[in-house]
Amino acid sequence: MAIVRPFCCVHPARGLECQIAALPYDVYSREEARNAVKGRPLSFLHVDRPETLFEPDQDMYAQEVYEAAKNRLWKMQEEGSLVKEASPVYYIYELTMDERSQTGIVGCASIDDYENQVIRRHEDTRAEKEADRIRHVDTCNAQTGPIFLAYRSHDKIREIVRETKKEKAEFRFTAEDGICHAGWRVTKEEQLLALQKAFEEVGCVYIADGHHRAASAVRVGQMRRETHPEYDGTEEFNYFLSVLFPDEELMIMDYNRVVKDLNGLTFEAFLEAVSEKFEICMLKSARKPKQKGQIIMYLHGYWFRLKVKKEYIQDDPVEGLDVAYLQRELLEPVLGIQDPRTDERIDFVGGIRGLEELKRRADSDMEVAFAMYPTSIQELFAVSDAGRLMPPKSTWFEPKLRSGLFIHELT
Repeated sequence: MAIVRPFCCVHPARGLECQIAALPYDVYSREEARNAVKGRPLSFLHVDRPETLFEPDQDMYAQEVYEAAKNRLWKMQEEGSLVKEASPVYYIYELTMDERSQTGIVGCASIDDYENQVIRRHEDTRAEKEADRIRHVDTCNAQTGPIFLAYRSHDKIREIVRETKKEKAEFRFTAEDGICHAGWRVTKEEQLLALQKAFEEVGCVYIADGHHRAASAVRVGQMRRETHPEYDGTEEFNYFLSVLFPDEELMIMDYNRVVKDLNGLTFEAFLEAVSEKFEICMLKSARKPKQKGQIIMYLHGYWFRLKVKKEYIQDDPVEGLDVAYLQRELLEPVLGIQDPRTDERIDFVGGIRGLEELKRRADSDMEVAFAMYPTSIQELFAVSDAGRLMPPKSTWFEPKLRSGLFIHELT
C-alpha cells in the first residue's frame, strides 16, 4: 500500500513558469550550470546549483553556498515570483517530447514506504552525492527537485487524469529544448480522496530516476525525527516530493558506453576476443540495435552488430540485462573494466545524444563505443521486485522533469 498525499505546493507565480523552470541539477557540469543561468535571473538553477551565485573558484560545498540557496529560494517567495497553495492539492504534470506525452501525479510519498520497500529502487547511491543533497534539503528546509516514480497503471487514476486535463491548464510552456510542459491542479475533495485510495491499491511504486534525491530526502526526514521525538507522522518532513507516472506511458532510452582504449589489444586481436562470446557482423552504416540481445559497436571507423551467443544468455532479472551481458562478457574480460563506477577509462553517453555522439567520442578522446538496446520498464520492475540492483547507468529517462515547478516545504 503506497501512501501518496497532496501538499501545499510552492510553485511559480502564473506566467513565470518558463523563466523559473530548470533541468535537474545533476544533468549539468559546473561550467554548463554557470552558462545556463546567464540572462536568466529567475532560473531555479540558482537554487539547485547555488555555486552559480559565486565566483568560479568558489568551493561549491561550503556552507555559505547552501545558505545562498536558501536565501534565494525564500527571496523568490517574498518577491512573489514563487507562491504557496493555501491548502493541500495534487498537481497533474504533462510532458510532451516528439509528439509523445506522459502525465504524472505530483504529490508527496512517504519516507516509511521507502524504508519498508513499498517504494523500490534499482540503483545504488554514492555517499558523497547524497551528502550534498542532504545539506541542500536541510538548509533550504525544502525539497526542490521531484523524484521520478513509476507505478503499474490504475483505471481510477487514469480516469481522474483524463477528466482534469479537460479543464484549462494552470500553465503551459515549451522549454528551450522543445519539450512542452503543462500542469493542472486537483482540488476537488472527492478527487483528492480518490487519488489517495487509488495509490493505496497500486501497492508498490518504483524509483525511475532520482535515487540520490530520494535517499537524501529520506535521510533529512530521519534527522528531523531525531530532533523532533514527539513527531506523529503527519509532519511534512515525513514525506518527499514526487511525480508518479504510469508504466504504460514511460519510455526508457538507451544508456551507452565509450571506452578509452583496447586494453593493449590490436584491432584484430580485440575482434577475435569479442567473437568468443558474441556473433559479429560488420554493418554498412550506423544503426541502433533493433532488439534485446543486440549491441552496436563503433571502432576505428567501422560499425559492427554484436549478438550474444545463446550459451551465454542468462534467465535472471539482472544478469539477463543487455548492459550486464556487455559488462560481464566484454568490458571486464576483454577491456579490463572491473568496476564501471570507478574506472576512469569508461564513460557513459545518454541515448538522447544519438549515435553521432558515440562516433565523435570514439574518434576523439575514446577508442571504442557501444550502443545499447534500451532497458524496458518491465525489466526495471523485475529487478526492483527481486530486491536487486542494476549495473550502473542502465536507464536513461526522457523527458527530464523540471525543477522549480513544484516545491515541498518541510515545515
